[in-house]
Amino acid sequence: MRNREDDNGAQTIMTVSNVSSTPPSLWWRSGAIYQIYPRSFQDSDGDGVGDLEGIIARLDYVADLGVDAIWISPVFPSPMADFGYDVSDYVAIDPMFGSLATFDRVVSEAHRRGLKVILDYVPNHTSDRHPWFIESRSSRDNPKRDWYVWRDAKPDGAAPTNWVSEFGGGAWSWDAPTAQFYYHAFLREQPDLNWRNPEVVAAMHDVLRFWLARGVDGFRVDAVHHLIEDADLTDDPPNPLWREGMAPARRFLRLHSMDRPEVHDAIAGMRAVVDEYGGDRLLIGEAYLPLDRLVLYYGGDLKGFHLPFNFHLITTPWNPTAITALVDAYEAKLPHGAWPNWVLGNHDRSRLASRIGDDQARVAAMLLLTLRGTPTLYQGDEIGMGDVPIPADRIQDPWEKNVPGLGLGRDPVRTPMQWDASDNAGFSSAEPWLPLSRDFAEVNVAAQSAAPGSILSLYRALLALRRAEPALSLGDYAPLIATEEVLAYERRFGPRRLLIVLNLTGRPARIEAPHSRVLLSTGSRRLGEEIAGTMAIAPNEGFIAEFAP
Repeated sequence: MRNREDDNGAQTIMTVSNVSSTPPSLWWRSGAIYQIYPRSFQDSDGDGVGDLEGIIARLDYVADLGVDAIWISPVFPSPMADFGYDVSDYVAIDPMFGSLATFDRVVSEAHRRGLKVILDYVPNHTSDRHPWFIESRSSRDNPKRDWYVWRDAKPDGAAPTNWVSEFGGGAWSWDAPTAQFYYHAFLREQPDLNWRNPEVVAAMHDVLRFWLARGVDGFRVDAVHHLIEDADLTDDPPNPLWREGMAPARRFLRLHSMDRPEVHDAIAGMRAVVDEYGGDRLLIGEAYLPLDRLVLYYGGDLKGFHLPFNFHLITTPWNPTAITALVDAYEAKLPHGAWPNWVLGNHDRSRLASRIGDDQARVAAMLLLTLRGTPTLYQGDEIGMGDVPIPADRIQDPWEKNVPGLGLGRDPVRTPMQWDASDNAGFSSAEPWLPLSRDFAEVNVAAQSAAPGSILSLYRALLALRRAEPALSLGDYAPLIATEEVLAYERRFGPRRLLIVLNLTGRPARIEAPHSRVLLSTGSRRLGEEIAGTMAIAPNEGFIAEFAP
């Protein structure tokens, strides 16, 4: 990338080398994914909790938005200690959400609208009420004892290692009847499966086959970097950067309890099962890791995850130089033939509009949907929903309950989808399980659908343009400019060349632009407006233009 500044301080866009790719045909390379958090999407039966019938009722909205797939967070039977991520039966649906027959209708109705269905898969741990764990803890000689990670206490009675739980406290819990500790990377109600046991591997592969046979198009694999721990039970070393106020789990450098080399063999096994059902099934991995370790999750010969989730845009400083450096580093580290992906929000992290502001959320939408790679959207970001303050008596998240006062709770980003200005925002006829935002009468789907300048209208236009322009969905990427205010890059597909210019600040800026015509803008620039020479970029403005022939 090169910037050239003229005598007036305007930055000149110069064509430079690009990151290229062979035009792919798999749907997920050109597609966009929309995450649905079922508890908060749409309630159909008046219990204040979203469900599968609610998802069916809103599929037209999702299809009209212009995405290609829905990813559904867990809907399996669960005691809900961690709201579905503590699974007590992998091959059924919790009655709170519906039934297997209802799920089959979700799949068929989504497919009828051209939407793929991606299901959450939680392989690291089960609920402590899963029949497997109930058997495992019944006695030391039970056939399923080794399905989980059991270890003796140290001679002084202490836990086997110093490993810590993601949700606070030690990661080992004592089981008095059998006089051993069991390991749990998350809550004590979420014992870790032993993926070194071939019987566990076979059983969990059968779970994948069960849902693949029902027509799902792929899986998002939860917390996969926790899947296997050091067999020698080595303590993790202290983290010299840890300070009071940070998450307790960061007190140690988790070299022995997370991201072990053996996890890649386990992922390859999952991939082989998914590939049994056709080459267009998708496997996504959740692993919060540095880029150089994250890209290893594509696997040898790209036989790991199709898309190891790239969360780095969420945590990278919101300025052009930092974002350009991230994109360049990521593209440089990708294995040959690997396909990139980008995420700006999910059910675990502060909402986009709350992190960078309402005006920049529009620019962020343009960034997310024009970078090279598969984008994932989180429900509600397309209408600009923000974090919702949760009163102390309404807190649900076990993380916040276990480690209060550090702001780690995820409830503020999981509040109900805001559909309209009616009671309970059109989400439910009853009081929702989490409180609504006070702004739901203005920030909702119905109000924004009727407003051409709304952020929802922008998302729809961006997704429509992305579908219409292979340069955006499949094309090559070339960085152009990164100043204090402006980020600019080019997308190319054959002779087609598109210019993306984003002002990531609330300050005006100027650039020296090539002759081009506007296709879409976050602001007042009109379709077909011609650009050439020195031009002003308004605060919080982004636009996409086609190079003039």
